[in-house]
Amino acid sequence: MVARHDQTTDPVLLDGLLQARRGTAFFARKLNELTDADLDGGSLLSGWTRRHVVAHVGYNARAIARLVEWAATGVETPMYPSVEVRNHEIDFGATLSPIALRNLFDHSAVHLNVEWRDLPADSWHHKVKTVQGRVVPAEETVWMRTREVWVHAVDLDNGASFADIPAPVLARLLKDITGAWSTRGTDKDLVVEVTDQPSALVYGDTTAGSPVMVSGPLAAIAQWATGRCTAGVTARRAGEAVEPAPAAPAWI
Repeated sequence: MVARHDQTTDPVLLDGLLQARRGTAFFARKLNELTDADLDGGSLLSGWTRRHVVAHVGYNARAIARLVEWAATGVETPMYPSVEVRNHEIDFGATLSPIALRNLFDHSAVHLNVEWRDLPADSWHHKVKTVQGRVVPAEETVWMRTREVWVHAVDLDNGASFADIPAPVLARLLKDITGAWSTRGTDKDLVVEVTDQPSALVYGDTTAGSPVMVSGPLAAIAQWATGRCTAGVTARRAGEAVEPAPAAPAWI
């Protein structure tokens, strides 16, 4: 049988698909390292066990696949009927048997990958709507999934860290988060500085007279910005240390 390949030839899109697939493989590895009993343990997300994280990532793949199908067919297929249905689905998924939960992740990931692979090149620009109501081209689904699998692999609390996430993914994630803060106006008097990249990365309220300056390596700043942990970041105002570092504004 002849191998089937992505129909798109766009190098930027192909690179994005590679990062999403690598993130899926990384999540799968961290999941497979867990025993069935480990799935009952807590995750890094408040109120969620590892079961909830796996269920969420599995159902997220199905939801994103619906958007890709929408782009392919022109028939509107929303990610979820409502946020309430999404939340109920995750809670239900968390009750599945370990083998069913693992199959949910595996099968949904394969399904999404096939939908991406078979999407005609000219359909990647077709518009779809996210669960938040944003209208985006279908190519945005690649980043939506990339973000989910890499970050939630860390949330499994099985030894993965933000340092394991590729720098381009972290940089785009941080840009998304700080952009959301700016849109909402929640970054007032806050400046974020990434200290370990070849080019300076500075975000936030850069015109403030006396902002809180939160600094650190890219991985630590991204971890802080997503609300996971303040380890590895420092904060200063007017040259004086601020301890502990402030919590990041809400992202989602």
